[in-house]
Amino acid sequence: MASICDVCGKGPQFGQNIRHIHSGAWALRAPRTKRRWLPNLQTVRTRINGRPVKLRVCAKCIKAGKVVRVA
Repeated sequence: MASICDVCGKGPQFGQNIRHIHSGAWALRAPRTKRRWLPNLQTVRTRINGRPVKLRVCAKCIKAGKVVRVA
């Protein structure tokens, strides 16, 4: 399942981890490993066209009120 928000389309961000301790052979260049940051997705039940639907929405969209939850 894709890690993409159904409302705003926010997806994973890519970057690198950089080690804090880098001495000896790594004196000139700190070792880096690739990693990705995933959005904080929550499953929310909401109404679309009068029918209850489950959406995967990021926490930022929920806090901004872009999605109205259904009981």
